[in-house]
Amino acid sequence: MRTRDLFLVTLTLFAVMARVEAAIAQSYPSRPITMIVPNPAGGPMDTIARVIAERVRGSLGQPIIIENAPGAAGSIGTGRLARAAADGYTLSLGGWSQYVANGAIYTLSYDLVRDFEPVMLVASQPLLLVTSKSVPAKNLAEVIAWLKINPDKAWQGIGGHFEHVAGVLFQKETGTRFGFVPYRGTSLAMQDLAGRQIELMIASAPAALAALQAGSIKAHAVTAKARIASMSDVPTADEAGLPGFHFSTWHALWAPKGTPTAVVAKLNAVVVDALDDPAVRRRLADLGQEIFPRGQQTPDALGAFQRAEIKKWWPVIRESGIKPE
Repeated sequence: MRTRDLFLVTLTLFAVMARVEAAIAQSYPSRPITMIVPNPAGGPMDTIARVIAERVRGSLGQPIIIENAPGAAGSIGTGRLARAAADGYTLSLGGWSQYVANGAIYTLSYDLVRDFEPVMLVASQPLLLVTSKSVPAKNLAEVIAWLKINPDKAWQGIGGHFEHVAGVLFQKETGTRFGFVPYRGTSLAMQDLAGRQIELMIASAPAALAALQAGSIKAHAVTAKARIASMSDVPTADEAGLPGFHFSTWHALWAPKGTPTAVVAKLNAVVVDALDDPAVRRRLADLGQEIFPRGQQTPDALGAFQRAEIKKWWPVIRESGIKPE
């Protein structure tokens, strides 16, 4: 009887919890939602967050307020999410730097896996290898050849950890040597590249777009298996003679640990719907973003993806000797 009674009590508790979750989901949201972007305003992550916020506002019936919280490679903004109430009213758009790399570089006050509730993968973006017009090279093979005959004379600008890691991998793959110059943001590094103060960058397509359109820098390769639709004239690294040099960053939506499952499900559903909107897809494609397939747009898929990325990249980051900026 005791076992049977315990079983019945357990079933009752589950039923009550299910009704509570359903009630929470039905009334959520009843006030504005804050979305933390752990990067400066105007960057690719900020733009993606605003595109999503604008589209889901109608579905949720409440505005989403974008709150930029840069600093320490995004760990400040991510830390704020970890400390926020788990009620669905504070979210964050973050990616590879904040939810993978920072764990191998910084001593964090939160755990990247245990202290957050994954909502969904949003989009990924390959990087572009670009050079100053002072570099006498017309293609990637010529860039590599020039670097080899000028060891330790060129400088790569880095505005984030993923650019630094990509540069270290590029050196290993090509047998080249050059220095790294850290900047407080990719846009500042891109200004110096256009101004011929540094020689190369491996940066996101959106960060390089304006300088490319102005003709002040040169693009030599995309670090992905396919070309970027909005920059179809730039070959992949495979096509340019550096097979297998693939590196993409990504963006995902997160909530504080303990956020009700029904709330996470509702957020997931409205963002999935937003990413199905042709206008949103075009806007993200123009930014060089590749939306994840529908099968990867679940909370579980994001959790598994993050764990796999940590397993893959932490040894590389630690071996590279990257230090806190």
